[in-house]
Amino acid sequence: MAADGGGLLDPEGAQAYLRDWKGRIDRMAADTKAMSDRLEQLRVTTEDRNGLVAVTIDSTGALVDIRFTERIQRVAPDVVSRAVMSAIREARLTAAERSRQVIAETIGTESVAARTITERVERQLRGREENNGGLGD
Repeated sequence: MAADGGGLLDPEGAQAYLRDWKGRIDRMAADTKAMSDRLEQLRVTTEDRNGLVAVTIDSTGALVDIRFTERIQRVAPDVVSRAVMSAIREARLTAAERSRQVIAETIGTESVAARTITERVERQLRGREENNGGLGD
């Protein structure tokens, strides 16, 4: 930081540094807001492989809709139960992938914040499967 080179000790250099820093912070805040908005609107609908049920979840993995087809009338209740749980599990896996894409597109993948958010989303959506979280067959 030379006295003549516009370093931090130079008032003009310090002001430029602060302007650049504020610009980075403002961009980060806008990107984080965009990510949050997109994740808030994320919905995933998945049907079980036998076409008995379709479920819709949000980005947190919460069930927001469930629709049964007439085919459920021809199968045992335990088959319907497994179909529901299977569809929810698949929807959560898809939601985890889509959430990862949203995070990468909005805040990137290199920052500590991006990695932390991605890990939390993965744990919330995929972790339920790994911990069985009520999704056993």
